[in-house]
Amino acid sequence: MSSTALIWIFFVYGLAFFCMGLAILLEIGHISDQRLRYALRFLAAFGLVHGTHEWMEMFQLMGISPLQSLDPQSLDIVRVFVLALSFLALAAFGAALLFPAPVARRASLWIPLAGLVAWSAGLLALSGRYPQEFWHVADVWTRYILAIPAALLACAGLLAQRRVFAQAGMAEFGQDSLWAAVAFAWYGAVGQAFAAATPLPPSNVINSELFLSLFGFPVQLLRATAAVVVAIFVVRFLRSSEVEMQRHLAELQVAQLQEAQSREAMRGELLKRVVAAQEAERQRIARELHDDTGQSLTAIGLGVRGAISTLARNPQRAGGQLKQIENLVTHSLHELQRLIANLRPSHLDDLGLPATLRWYAGELRARDGLQVAIEFSGEDEALPGEVATALFRITQEALNNVVKHSRSDRASVRLEYLPDYVNLVVCDRGVGFDAVLVRQAERPQWGLLGMQERAVLLGGQLAIDSAPGKGTCVTVVIPRGPIREVGYADTPVAG
Repeated sequence: MSSTALIWIFFVYGLAFFCMGLAILLEIGHISDQRLRYALRFLAAFGLVHGTHEWMEMFQLMGISPLQSLDPQSLDIVRVFVLALSFLALAAFGAALLFPAPVARRASLWIPLAGLVAWSAGLLALSGRYPQEFWHVADVWTRYILAIPAALLACAGLLAQRRVFAQAGMAEFGQDSLWAAVAFAWYGAVGQAFAAATPLPPSNVINSELFLSLFGFPVQLLRATAAVVVAIFVVRFLRSSEVEMQRHLAELQVAQLQEAQSREAMRGELLKRVVAAQEAERQRIARELHDDTGQSLTAIGLGVRGAISTLARNPQRAGGQLKQIENLVTHSLHELQRLIANLRPSHLDDLGLPATLRWYAGELRARDGLQVAIEFSGEDEALPGEVATALFRITQEALNNVVKHSRSDRASVRLEYLPDYVNLVVCDRGVGFDAVLVRQAERPQWGLLGMQERAVLLGGQLAIDSAPGKGTCVTVVIPRGPIREVGYADTPVAG
């Protein structure tokens, strides 16, 4: 075959591997599989370095070289070392694919290092045996000891990658990996076995000249063809990252749709419960007004009528009746104040959140026997009404849960005024619960959701830390700046 044809073969040979290395470098950042991303770095290095080596051979055939200042022997030395470096990178690629665990991947680098040691030891032994043709022998030795094992390692690694693609449901890319593996097997087992003719056995018999006489075309054409096939199928399976990303996006869209449907169902249920809670609250207020305040006012009216009729006949008895009426008025006023305080404590507007928390702690101690330790830190500044109300209601719900569920007679409330946030922490040392199971339960915990709803509507966050036997802590963080407008669709229940 003419030298011009060989020049074109070397050009295509080098171009195929060089373009493969560039394509890998461009796509490697998009690959999510860490094992494949790690291994492809070595394949990119092999493509770039080996492509450069083949172009060096092309330039030698053309009679020109970028390294014209070097004598022919020095040029052979550089070329052999570049060849060895490329195949060491290829061996690292195959070994990395064969060892999926991160620790094993790092240990897999011992395989190319062992090849480097064997190659170096062989060069030392051959330097004294073939001094006249040493660098031609070194080229053949490199192909025997590095190229063939490295290509077969790459073949095995790509077959392993084919199984990974199949398990991930991407069989089409598994086929690309299979064809790349087959091409590497031919490239190593055949293309590198027929090396240049040298005194080093078996290249003195099985060499490129024998290949040409048997098949009628140079072995370099086989290598170039294998390089083109490898490059094509490696670039094809690089698209697996894009397909995997699209599949993940589709799965996320389906999950998002299901989540939206679940949120809508939960939102409807929450609205029903809100309406039911409003009706229940109205019924409670009406009942208390009827049973306590209404009856007291009726008794006051009857008492006043009786006192008026008695005043003329028995002033002393009328005075006693008026005293009873005064007691009824005082009792009714206290009941009315209690009812108003339950609806919205006037302390929030008049005295602020800290005083309201102290008042409510006293109410719980008198009513339920719960000892609540109140602690404040930071500069006590007036909070926006929405923030103060939300923090009080969250504290109220959390302490009510302590009374109902914790089996503890002690709790603590800590309110921290930070430069940008207000931090509220309500803790008890009761029986606790499994917070993960509660969040995953089919039946929503509306009290917990209500607390979270109040925090999120003000741009804040709520976290619940609990475990069986270790008590519960409810932590709320709300910004102190202007209240962020949060739509209902942004809340944890509705979205």
